[in-house]
Amino acid sequence: MALWPAVSALALRIGAVRPTPGALGGGLVMVGLFARTFHAGVDHLAFGLVDAQGRRSAVAAVAASYQSFHIFQYASFAVMAGWLVLAAGAWRSRVLGPVRCLALALMALLPLGVLKGTTPLSIVGAAGLCVALVPLGLATLLDGPRPARRSVAWFGVGALGAVVLGYASSLG
Repeated sequence: MALWPAVSALALRIGAVRPTPGALGGGLVMVGLFARTFHAGVDHLAFGLVDAQGRRSAVAAVAASYQSFHIFQYASFAVMAGWLVLAAGAWRSRVLGPVRCLALALMALLPLGVLKGTTPLSIVGAAGLCVALVPLGLATLLDGPRPARRSVAWFGVGALGAVVLGYASSLG
């Protein structure tokens, strides 16, 4: 979920030059990113079952329900295609150079779905995403106006509040 601001920023930059690939690629990736949130929730439940019911029971429950229908199974294709559309749009609009576009396209290799572990392809895709987006993020931060001290202070208060609420919610 933390990727949506970066994907939005990239899609907007592409869309300023080539509206269709910016909107289409950004939309497809967003659908897929939120589907990954669903997958992470299912993963969390599956691993939590081990603690709650034991390994054998958890394996049996996951095996019996692994092929169950969920609407987000259709989003896996969307995110794979979305990374490719964004990469092609970034190249055609000259928002990113060819190396960074190829690095962005590597995200299409990321395994998708429930209970997918880290693989060498996951590492390649994530590294490619960093190569593509980190310089764009730094440029965005450096080119934009500096926030007022008051805004920074309120951001700090909000971040501290979020940490406190997160901790409090973990207490049960």
